[in-house]
Amino acid sequence: MNSTPLRITTLNLNGIRSAASKGVDAWLREHARPDWLCVQELKALDTDMKPELRTLGGLQGAFHHAEKAGYSGVGLYFRHEPDALRIGFGASEFDAEGRYVEARYRLPGGMQLALVSAYFPSGSSSEERQQAKFRFLAVFEEHLKALKAQGEVILCGDVNIAHKEIDLKNWKGNLKNSGFLPEERAWMSHVLDDLGYVDVFRALNPNPDQYTWWSNRGQARAKNVGWRIDYHLATPGVAALAQRGSEAIYTAERFSDHAPLSIDYALPF
Repeated sequence: MNSTPLRITTLNLNGIRSAASKGVDAWLREHARPDWLCVQELKALDTDMKPELRTLGGLQGAFHHAEKAGYSGVGLYFRHEPDALRIGFGASEFDAEGRYVEARYRLPGGMQLALVSAYFPSGSSSEERQQAKFRFLAVFEEHLKALKAQGEVILCGDVNIAHKEIDLKNWKGNLKNSGFLPEERAWMSHVLDDLGYVDVFRALNPNPDQYTWWSNRGQARAKNVGWRIDYHLATPGVAALAQRGSEAIYTAERFSDHAPLSIDYALPF
């Protein structure tokens, strides 16, 4: 059994080919060295995935591509071969958009672990997309319940919701904007308070000014006017294995408009 903490990194790439051109593979291999890498917004079809993109960071990958070219798509890269893989979560409207990859493990000691890379819809482009986002949240809540009933879960990805005022710089100016709407924030509270999931980063780090996404407008990144919308959401048993002090939002290099978020877990591999 491996007693060394194992690292899970999540990153919205805003285009895997774009992020690759900015050196994300070298950073993963030489600096981050994750055991699992959850990525979102591939913006690539299967035919676009050259061999070096399928083995990012030296890890093997599994992917869920959107049907529409240049849109959405998620990946999950792993050092440890899963016992089972699931592509999509069974909701046809959103599975067509490429939003879900799950790797399942049976670990020593009897732990059943589902590790998920997910990309929640954004509602910022139109009221139509906001309504699609609400539909997604409704069906995904049921999926989260089912996952938790089967064992431990670590879900990583871009949730496109800042939960509390501490989670975005300009909260007063965003009370009526997608990503910080009362209904979205209430959904996050429900997942944490009622369904029993843990916001692992926030459990480890209560500090303000911890953001993972910045607008490309107005020097937002340089001024750290950001949002924390990328998460590790975990069931309590495995959340308790997260290593305090390991949580890290990496901002020294820029691979996309999001920053990588890494957390180490003392998983019994």
